[in-house]
Amino acid sequence: MIAASRQYVTVLLISFCFICILNTKLSAGKYNPVLSVGDQAPAWNKLPATDGKLYSSDSFKNKEVLVIAFTCNSCPYAVDYEDRLNRLAQKYAAKDSPVAVIAVNVNLVPADSLEKMKEQAEKKQFVFPYLFDASQKIGQEFGATRTPEFFVLNKTRNVVYMGAMDDATDASKVKKQYVSLAIEAALKGKEPEMKETIAIGCNVRYKRIRRKN
Repeated sequence: MIAASRQYVTVLLISFCFICILNTKLSAGKYNPVLSVGDQAPAWNKLPATDGKLYSSDSFKNKEVLVIAFTCNSCPYAVDYEDRLNRLAQKYAAKDSPVAVIAVNVNLVPADSLEKMKEQAEKKQFVFPYLFDASQKIGQEFGATRTPEFFVLNKTRNVVYMGAMDDATDASKVKKQYVSLAIEAALKGKEPEMKETIAIGCNVRYKRIRRKN
């Protein structure tokens, strides 16, 4: 009886560990440490932008699709993508457009300050809201690790795509517009063929957490 009981407990422990491992794998995407495609996107509240306004996730509640680009001023990859991002936003710039395109910066280095963001937004004539989060919370909750890194959210604000904007950092060699294809699919209530890719760019500069001895 004792041996049988021990065997039963062992089976239960193995099953429990297996479930924990399975849930851990399902809690994040293939390349994202936090979110999976299909997850409800995190909400945020009152982040300042380069246009002097404050934006919350509810600011875009009337849009069927929301595109969020994590970017910055100091990363060469992010700068290379600014024109592409601006062209995407221009496509959906009309007030009655069902799509909103925004950018978010969470880096805390001087080159990525809100004032520097304003200078860059004016210089490049950004037509999208460019938000700043000094707490870095929005980046952490989205699991953003690179600049640039893109998230496409559907009407119910579930993630339908996350990763790179397209398949080539060299604009002249782009063959697949991942974000644009995801937008088109989401507007039709469908899922894009490509749901997740590796974001290529600089590391997001999160603050290091100092451990107390």
